[in-house]
Amino acid sequence: MRFLFRSMVGLFLTAVTLALLVWAGVLVRGAVQERMADDTRAPPARERIFSVNVVSAVEGVHSPVLESFGEIASRRTLELRAASGGRVVFLSDSFEDGGAVKAGEVLVRIDPADALSAVDRAKNDLADAEAEQRDAARGLALARDELLAAQAQAELREKAYQRQLDLAERGVGTTAASETAELAVSAAQQAVLARRQAVAQAEARVDQSATRTARARLALAEADRRLTDMVITAPFSGTLNATNVVEGRLVTQNERLAELIDPDDLEVSFRVSTAQYARLLDATGDLILADVTVTLEAARVDLAATGRITRASASTGEGQTGRLIFAALERPAGFKPGDFVTVHVAEPPLLNVVPLPASAVDAQGSVLVLGEGDRLEAVAVNVLRRQGDSVLVRGPIAGREVVEARSPLLGAGIAVKPLRKSAAPAPPAPPEMLELSDDRRARLVAFVENSERMPQEDKARVLAQLAQPTVPADMVARIESRMGG
Repeated sequence: MRFLFRSMVGLFLTAVTLALLVWAGVLVRGAVQERMADDTRAPPARERIFSVNVVSAVEGVHSPVLESFGEIASRRTLELRAASGGRVVFLSDSFEDGGAVKAGEVLVRIDPADALSAVDRAKNDLADAEAEQRDAARGLALARDELLAAQAQAELREKAYQRQLDLAERGVGTTAASETAELAVSAAQQAVLARRQAVAQAEARVDQSATRTARARLALAEADRRLTDMVITAPFSGTLNATNVVEGRLVTQNERLAELIDPDDLEVSFRVSTAQYARLLDATGDLILADVTVTLEAARVDLAATGRITRASASTGEGQTGRLIFAALERPAGFKPGDFVTVHVAEPPLLNVVPLPASAVDAQGSVLVLGEGDRLEAVAVNVLRRQGDSVLVRGPIAGREVVEARSPLLGAGIAVKPLRKSAAPAPPAPPEMLELSDDRRARLVAFVENSERMPQEDKARVLAQLAQPTVPADMVARIESRMGG
């Protein structure tokens, strides 16, 4: 009985528990449905404000700088060739690669024995021709004298013939005497013709002897010139390159012996695009003589030289584009023909342009400027030049503040917090130059000359810089730091 009572109580409690769980589920379901049935209202959104760097747009006059790459070449490069063949009997001590020579210095002598013999033969031929000319002149004088004598005799014969005719008319003379006198006149006239022919032959002989003498003088002059060509001298001061001859060697005519380069008369050739070339033309279409700056970076030592544009190439060149421009350099210390350098050309100044960072302009050529309430506005500008990390633009942004760097999160109408620079950055200071003492300069030169890791070309450039009255301080510091290491 007790077991049945306890079972009934447990069953009752179980039923009550299930009923309570069902009732709780119904209450939860009703509450959820009622909550979902209510209108959902989003909380008020808060506008996000971005912090941006801004720069002031200031109009002014700016000179763009065109950057290109070029090659150094000498404006005076001469190939030394042998005008005549023969054996080399003398070479200058400076006749070697890199040897410095002066104008008029004798570089090579070729054995002149054959040339001297040719000169002697030409002199003998000239002497024979002059003797023949004198003999022809004397023969002409004698022929003319004989012609005068024949003419005088012919006149006498003519007078005798006239007397015989007068006597015959008066009946004193005979016909035979008249005919004899007439035959004598005819013979005298023939003698005159013979003497005239002799004079003509003598004159022709004189002309031939004069031609022969002139030809002999030409041959002598040519022999003298060939004798002079046996000595090769330097037409201007410079440096020898690619020498390929030694004393005692046989050389042929027109053989290349060396190359003479003027190291002080250098120019740089660089190629620009057609659009860049058009910006270097004046109103008449002529190339402006713009200033250029050439720099060469080697072993952390920058060599620099200035110059001026002189000309442009006559043609584009096969397989090339753009234009090839040449500029003459002024005092190019340390530069050598063949150096690959960076060229900066100063273009004509542009008026009413604004310099901005390149990141401030998007691909469509627009910038973001601050408007009322620090909200951004998009303004279209005309990009005139791109100068590395900056651009030169022209547009209605003068005096306004421009966002320094565009971002996908920024656009027209967005509120921002502008961050302004407190002060403009100071312009870069020029490199500090030092005047070295003789002892300090000698120690630096000795260290560079004894350095085995530095290439010969870089070593030559550094030594050229150390030879100047003033030397860059940073270069001196780098060399002394290595000396200390």
